[in-house]
Amino acid sequence: MHHFGAATLTDRRSSGMKITQKIMCSSVAAALAALAMPAGAQQFKPADELEVVVVTAQKRKEDPAKVAMSISAVTGAQLQAEHVRDITDLTRIVPNISFTAASGNGGAGPGTSNIEIRGISSTAGAATVGVYLGDTPVTVGNVYTMGNVEPKFFDIDRVEVLRGPQATLYGASSMGGTIKFIPNEPDLKDREFTTYTEASNTKGGSPNYSANIVANLPLIPNELALRIGVQAQHTGGYIDQVDGDGNVLANNINKISDQELRAALKWKPTRGLTITPSVYYQKIDAKDIAAFNLELPNYQAQKQVREPSRDTLLSPSVTINWDLGAFDLTSATSYFERKFDRTQNGSAYNSYSLSTFLTSTEDGGKAPPELIEAIAGLPSAVYLNNQVRQVSQEFRLASRPYDAAVSPWTWLAGTYFSRQHTNIIENDPIFGVTDTFKQFGFDIADPELLPDARPGQFPGDNSFAGAFHYREKQASIFGEVNYYFSPAVHATVGARYLKADTTLEQRNGNYLAGAGNNSSAATSSKAFTPKYAVTWEVNPANTVYTSVAKGFRLGGNNIFVPPTTCGPDLEANGLEAGPPDYKPDSLWSYEVGSKSRFLNNRLSINADVFYVKWKNIQQGVYLPTCAYTYNANAGDATSKGFEFDIKAKPLPGLTLSASGGYVKAELSNDQGIENGVVGAVAGAQIQGVPKYNAAINAVYNFAAFGDKSAFVMAGMQWVGASKGSLDPDQTDHDRPAYHTTDFSAGMSFDRYNVSVFVKNAFDTDTVIQHPQVASIVQGYRLAPRSIGVSLATKF
Repeated sequence: MHHFGAATLTDRRSSGMKITQKIMCSSVAAALAALAMPAGAQQFKPADELEVVVVTAQKRKEDPAKVAMSISAVTGAQLQAEHVRDITDLTRIVPNISFTAASGNGGAGPGTSNIEIRGISSTAGAATVGVYLGDTPVTVGNVYTMGNVEPKFFDIDRVEVLRGPQATLYGASSMGGTIKFIPNEPDLKDREFTTYTEASNTKGGSPNYSANIVANLPLIPNELALRIGVQAQHTGGYIDQVDGDGNVLANNINKISDQELRAALKWKPTRGLTITPSVYYQKIDAKDIAAFNLELPNYQAQKQVREPSRDTLLSPSVTINWDLGAFDLTSATSYFERKFDRTQNGSAYNSYSLSTFLTSTEDGGKAPPELIEAIAGLPSAVYLNNQVRQVSQEFRLASRPYDAAVSPWTWLAGTYFSRQHTNIIENDPIFGVTDTFKQFGFDIADPELLPDARPGQFPGDNSFAGAFHYREKQASIFGEVNYYFSPAVHATVGARYLKADTTLEQRNGNYLAGAGNNSSAATSSKAFTPKYAVTWEVNPANTVYTSVAKGFRLGGNNIFVPPTTCGPDLEANGLEAGPPDYKPDSLWSYEVGSKSRFLNNRLSINADVFYVKWKNIQQGVYLPTCAYTYNANAGDATSKGFEFDIKAKPLPGLTLSASGGYVKAELSNDQGIENGVVGAVAGAQIQGVPKYNAAINAVYNFAAFGDKSAFVMAGMQWVGASKGSLDPDQTDHDRPAYHTTDFSAGMSFDRYNVSVFVKNAFDTDTVIQHPQVASIVQGYRLAPRSIGVSLATKF
């Protein structure tokens, strides 16, 4: 067998860098060639004021300075300029939002991350953050280590991060807040084509690239327009797979490729009626996960089974907006389907767990020690095939905007219905297990050798087979009313009443399922989630507000925990069997904030403080011997902190920004540890919540060559220390603080914009998390430094 040594690894990486350099040179050459094109005659002049981004946080278009909540709105142009490619990048530039790389005892790859806002973090039960793609909810629960849906930042107008519970308008699971991906709408007037290409190289890894094209085509001027775009991206890997002797088996295994397609049609048959059907599709293929073994040299992983995944998202929708004069009617009909197929290396617990059921001849059993050792060393995979399908319908009626001459009242009312079906298929083969027993002269179905064994329990070497079907039905009515005591002061009262039914049908079998299980269970949840706010517009440039709101998560059913294999763990928690279900949890949030603009909108300062009381928290109880997890309501918590966002234009062309947040999120009693959650005592810090994060950014736009514009940009982000586990004995208990720095510079001329950039410029290599992947504690870090070039065009 040929082993790839250091020289081969170096040659490969040098080759990858040469390829990237060629791509970069081609992009730069194209941009420089464009300089020779005729230039416009106008002198470039930087904007004097800060940009105001209109938001739809309250399901109508508003100036964010007038909305009584903490909001961050990041435009598509800013995402592109700062080379923000995914949620993990976003968490470093938006206050009090964080992520955990692996949800539960698995993952650490694309599609498995958990998102947290304001310290409301849980990898068990229902999600704590709502995720929307336009008007389509794409929120999924914490089921079988399946993380949040993460739409790519493709053809995006803006991303809105709404902090604090949003249950009134966005329903269950928006406890910590809501993230909205707002796509660009078709333009009925102007034809436009845009392209974007980017190439970079990662230190010690393989090349990255991204390319997209978007066309806006008015088919009937002012009446019908089509917007369509496609994108392809590749993120190079930097982790190598090695064998037990340290020989490199594969280079840069954590490569990721993704493709996106978006099409939207905007039809305006009459002056007040707009119909917008659209479809979004994305596919993410990961060759392996971005986790490495802590005991090996940096960025190496030793595994018997590779861990690829494919995550696809399909979301067609139809939105109808109808201006009926006295009010607006909106209908949002949507469907989304997520298929998430992935492989985990299950050797550490499938093979090892099976070996623990054998009793050695040295201890009076029938199994030779050599057989036990051979079984424990067999490779095993966990094949997970997940599918989520949801149909939803929302109707909204909204009054006209406030007009003192017409009425002191404004209002919004609506109904929401959804049906979600989640299917999970799991198979856990232990490769060669039957033949290994035969080699030692034993029958794998011998109950005297393997307790409770019987024929047919390892079909095709499969040690576990399970099928789980979750169904959820929701129906709710909601509304908000605003009363203006004067044009400067108004009060808001809102509420949502929700009813949900959930069912779980499960079938599992084979040896590691114990006696097996075929069962179904159902639960129902009801919730009333009010909201109260008072807003005072001190003057047109200064607003203060206070709000009180309730958040809520649905309860649900637990998967079956086999008492035969998990008996000792259950007994240690005072249980004879796993709990059949878990209850809803809820919280109350109290917030005070201000939003101000000064110096003719050359300076803006937004700040708020908040206090949250969280009751009956849904938490996962991990059973270490059998590697099962069940959900339980265990304990209460408080979360308190603040956020700020400052932007300034002190000089023409110079824009400075600083934002950040602090949060102290702790358990407030010992109920968690009393229910088997290790380390869940009063004062324990909630997992996955950095105590602070902050970001500063400086952009200088200036004239170059008369009518051209150029810019230089620098940004730094800091993320504070956090806890990855409640258990102080776990490696992930203490997550360190870290920071990263980015630079970019570029020039615009005619229809072209070229830039060069450096991400993670000082190559921060802190191990920021220690995900437990199939019972193996591993390391996760920021991607190493990447240097690249991009070219954007508009025609």
